Amino acid sequence: MTNTDQHKRTAPAASPFQLVKLLSWSFFVLIVGFNLMLSIFLADYARHTLMKKQEEFALLLAENLNHQIFQRFTLPTLIGFGRIELRQKAQFERLDKTVRSTIHSFHVIEVRIYDFEQTVAYSTNAALVGLEGLAGHTVKAAMDTGQHSFEVINFNPTYRAFLRPELEKGSAIMRTVYTLRAERRLDTPERTGPIIGVLEFTQDITDVYSTVLNFQRIIILSSLLSSLGLFFMLLLMIRRADRLAAQRTREKEMLERDLHQSEKMASMGRMVSGIAHEIRNPLGIIRSSAELLLGKSRREDPKSSHTRILQAIFDESKRLSRTVNEFLDYARPKAPRLEPVDVTQVLDQMAVFLESKLQQQEVELAREYAPGVMIMADRDLIYRAFYNLVANALEALNGPGKIRISVNAAAGQVMVNIEDSGTGFAPETLEKLRDPFFTTKDSGTGLGLTIVDTILGGHGAQMHLGNNPEGGARVEIIFPAAKAG
Repeated sequence: MTNTDQHKRTAPAASPFQLVKLLSWSFFVLIVGFNLMLSIFLADYARHTLMKKQEEFALLLAENLNHQIFQRFTLPTLIGFGRIELRQKAQFERLDKTVRSTIHSFHVIEVRIYDFEQTVAYSTNAALVGLEGLAGHTVKAAMDTGQHSFEVINFNPTYRAFLRPELEKGSAIMRTVYTLRAERRLDTPERTGPIIGVLEFTQDITDVYSTVLNFQRIIILSSLLSSLGLFFMLLLMIRRADRLAAQRTREKEMLERDLHQSEKMASMGRMVSGIAHEIRNPLGIIRSSAELLLGKSRREDPKSSHTRILQAIFDESKRLSRTVNEFLDYARPKAPRLEPVDVTQVLDQMAVFLESKLQQQEVELAREYAPGVMIMADRDLIYRAFYNLVANALEALNGPGKIRISVNAAAGQVMVNIEDSGTGFAPETLEKLRDPFFTTKDSGTGLGLTIVDTILGGHGAQMHLGNNPEGGARVEIIFPAAKAG
């Protein structure tokens, strides 16, 4: 299968999730945008409601001031003095006392009363009394139409006030303009009295404004957090689905690759089996004939060229016979007959058989295990697997060295490690060592590890190939432990 074919297979599976990711981010933007607009609307509505309440409170205060001034100052002054003249100290002090007692504890910064010429007739700031040109258009409109008005002044920009944790006193004020009237009795046809001036007072509403800002912060923050929470939940679900899809894609690719490999190996196995059978019988005749002739030639003339030729024919036919047997073992793997087997006994048996070769090559075999470690296995097949692995280690050492075999049993598993002090596996070949007919040797079929892997797979075991940090190859085999009873 080419890389292009693999790309064509994986692209359709990946594209929908790329689209889902794009949609998820779009959904996140929509959620944040909608919640932000909703929070702004709610925050503005809350601000409008609180300001409306503050205006109603200011209107009540204005009505109370109007009532107190009329009852406690206007009527008594008219009765006592006959006319109102604030230039007189006694009248001014009487009005000032009435105003200050009424506005006490209502966060009023300043109170002014304008006369019909829009001159400051009274102010809690005595320096402003008698000044002209201080009346704004709202004072003139109140004088002309009799309508009251409210104006909120914020001395901090909205974004700056929103970011500041605490506002200073006087950061936000409300200016109320109210027509000052002479009160009439309720039983008269005219419920409102004549305008006698314009009342203007300024209140510090920083606390109310801070409450509005805190409420706005809570709404916006909760909207953002809920949006982020929804998005992260959606993102987690998408990532989980993406991982599952990627895992299933990989499993599908591996299954297809294994199926393709199995089909190829099955076809190759049938071909190899047919060829091996055709070769095996004539090869057996050649080998036995060469062995007979070699024995006769050795008795007659051991050093003749004829003897050397017969020796070469016999050696090569024996090597070719082993190759044919490997082909047949690969093409027709034997099904294991599982029974409880002490794995340490099999390893000891294999060590005894290889003892002369180990001594000849000056290789130390270290066995680190205790007897009685049981696995479910076919003794003959597992012996052959261990033999091939240790024989490969001997070939890799190609001289003096050390081979270490250890057995550990834990957590329902039996682990057999075979390590050598050689050069180890080349990293670039690790993934290919189990492939049939792949070999790094000058002579060999490349079926040794493939047959070992097949044998171990038939036993439900896993084989891991790697290198030790201190150098040398390491083969790790994990068997299921035999169940007791």
